[in-house]
Amino acid sequence: MSDVAIKVENLSKLYRIGVEHQKSDTFVSNLVKLFTAPISNFKRIKNLSNFKDITDDPSIFAALSDINFEVKKGEILAIAGHNGAGKSTLLKILSRITEPTSGQIEINGRVSSLLEVGTGFHPELTGRENIYMNGTILGMRKKEIDRKLDEIIAFSGISKHIDTPVKFYSSGMKVRLGFSVAAHLEPEILIIDEVLAVGDVAFQKKCLGKMDDVAHSGKTILFVSHNMQAVRALCNSGLLLKGGTVFYRGSVEETTILYDKTLREQDFTNLAELTSSDKRRGLGTARFNAIDLVDSVGSVRNYYDYKEDIILKARVKIFEDMPTLFFSWMLRSGYSGEPVASSLKHKIGNNLKAGEEFEFEIKFQNILRPGEYPVYFWLGDASLNPIDVIDGITPPLVITSKMGIEVIGFDPSVNSGVITLEKI
Repeated sequence: MSDVAIKVENLSKLYRIGVEHQKSDTFVSNLVKLFTAPISNFKRIKNLSNFKDITDDPSIFAALSDINFEVKKGEILAIAGHNGAGKSTLLKILSRITEPTSGQIEINGRVSSLLEVGTGFHPELTGRENIYMNGTILGMRKKEIDRKLDEIIAFSGISKHIDTPVKFYSSGMKVRLGFSVAAHLEPEILIIDEVLAVGDVAFQKKCLGKMDDVAHSGKTILFVSHNMQAVRALCNSGLLLKGGTVFYRGSVEETTILYDKTLREQDFTNLAELTSSDKRRGLGTARFNAIDLVDSVGSVRNYYDYKEDIILKARVKIFEDMPTLFFSWMLRSGYSGEPVASSLKHKIGNNLKAGEEFEFEIKFQNILRPGEYPVYFWLGDASLNPIDVIDGITPPLVITSKMGIEVIGFDPSVNSGVITLEKI
């Protein structure tokens, strides 16, 4: 009998994305496009899933490209990589949620997975009904699920809400139930994507303990996390993805070292590129023209350890005279999308004149748990009308080690404040 649990060969996943088309300057050209656009759009729709001739095609995005690796039975594999590396796409393919564009996958064993919040749950069904539905999908008989039911409910800690429809659950409750179902329904292969990004510290430790129990029972685990301490403690091998390709496959120690190194090499947001994107909006009478994440010695970086100081630096330019201007910022969980930290409105000044520029720094101590946190910036007037809003700079803030507390209702008056605000 083969000792291989998962074998991936030449795996690729391609998507077609929207591209900006050349604009016409003449009336005649625009008139011609008015009549030819429906035909062009029809051709694009027909080619959405056609990837036969993709040479230099700007509409093709390779989420994964020529991935090859094996996972032995009983192996506990850490899958690491920064935002956009292809981790979630790979796990969705291995979980049979997404089809690959090309390549082959061989899976020997029953797979149970916990990916995005609420994945695998029907919102109209109760928690109890969803347990039975998931067990049935895994091929379990009702008697087998009955035998595990009490243990699943007890581990999740949501027994009072188990007969409530899942659509009324918070993201934390969904993750609690989702992990409990995935870990207790006797999978031979367990796939976990950032389960530690939601839930309190006690539940995180409980999850790691359960995963350790599953691992010691000879099961295979694929584990994605930004918590390198948890990765080192739990996993016995690693796979590092970078740009949709396998950057490294080997020891977990080397994987974590190279992961930290790749974080330092990321390019930061070009604000000019955000001007016409859906990540930037507002009246535009004032604009952010520089944003950086830096550490206590002024080095630009986006990765931080627990209790390390994080400094947000930004520069604002005024384009039209205005009576006053305010700014604010927010962090969201990259896993659940929920706000986890934010500031009060800070006033930049009164009677502002076109051409003036201001620079400010905000400092706060990191008490966030490991994970990715997109950073949002806001400029607005006294009536809260948005003047410049940036929905997440690139790359996101990354917390890499130790266990923190994902704070909802962050108090900026205690934890952060404007260090400097000056006209330049």
